[in-house]
Amino acid sequence: QVQLVESGGELVQPGGSLRLSCTASGSTLDYYTVGWFRQAPGKEREGISCITSSDGGTIYVESLKGRFTISRDNAKNTVYLQMNNLKPADPAVYYCAADYEPCPVPPQGVRDWGQGTQVTVYS
Repeated sequence: QVQLVESGGELVQPGGSLRLSCTASGSTLDYYTVGWFRQAPGKEREGISCITSSDGGTIYVESLKGRFTISRDNAKNTVYLQMNNLKPADPAVYYCAADYEPCPVPPQGVRDWGQGTQVTVYS
């Protein structure tokens, strides 16, 4: 069972950038599809991006296309989420999850969520 740890969340000003990391232990990420999710206060967790294991294909929620980029470095057992031009609507706890199936990763199928990483945008 792969275990994932999210990191990289910080306080950032509007327009700023962050790179989040999702690092695996217990297993290699090579064969896993990995999805990024976020949950803002009072809102449900939503899937925002996903990257497949086989061909590195990616998907994004429409509202984030052009600002967020998902990538993976299998040598480091890590999937990244580069977030640019951060906006007041982006603050949330960001989570990642892995699955053997192609994108998207269905959140209802995730048994154990990590602690996530907090992203805060302030002026």
